[in-house]
Amino acid sequence: MIDIQNLTKRFGEKVAVNELNLQVPEGEFFCYLGPNGAGKTTTIKMLTSLVRPTSGQATVGGFDVQENPVEAKRLVGYIPDHPFLYDKLTGREFMRFVNGLYQIDPATFDQRCGELLEIFEVAHVADQLIENYSHGMRQKLSFASCFLHQPRIVIVDEPWVGLDPKNIRAVKQYLRDRTRDGLTVFMSTHSLSIAEEIADRIGIINRGRLLGTGTVAEIKALANNPGTLEDVFLELTQDDEPAELLSA
Repeated sequence: MIDIQNLTKRFGEKVAVNELNLQVPEGEFFCYLGPNGAGKTTTIKMLTSLVRPTSGQATVGGFDVQENPVEAKRLVGYIPDHPFLYDKLTGREFMRFVNGLYQIDPATFDQRCGELLEIFEVAHVADQLIENYSHGMRQKLSFASCFLHQPRIVIVDEPWVGLDPKNIRAVKQYLRDRTRDGLTVFMSTHSLSIAEEIADRIGIINRGRLLGTGTVAEIKALANNPGTLEDVFLELTQDDEPAELLSA
């Protein structure tokens, strides 16, 4: 569902992503890990056509994100690290705005909107202005709107900020359940314990280069002194000049 070939992005002299090669199959929960500034968000912005790569190619669902951006975006749900919501709309009005982008028929929208607002526990504030929402409520509304058009791929950049433990658990379970139905999830996160718990595979990027991909067990095996995923992550990302270690 996601195929990245030699994807590179330069900002002047800085190489944010360096010849990234990565494939994520249908129904996989893939967690993308790395320190701040490693290239995670730049990768995601290239996958979602928000940033044009310097070189290389990325396809989602078989569509090149640069040559066929509209077709690719029909398949993708995206939750950025800082979702933008219109403060002067109510939650329900924002859902209707998103619905207009995907041109879902009114009857289907009414059903999906109601279901998603309930699932993500914002139905009780759906008719209040978003400017009155807490950060957690905003994040949950972002999740609800993301699934409105029934995407086949969901790309999420650090989703847990502002969510309490109960909501984190509910969102994790919802995403995990959906992957069993064929949804592909590409998630960037700093929450290593959550990644260890829910990921089918993990990729670690540092200084723009992919250090390795694999299951949690395979990633742990890369370290000189395997321990928790946090221990392994810190060991793998401490070098000044990282090299690719594993491709699985």
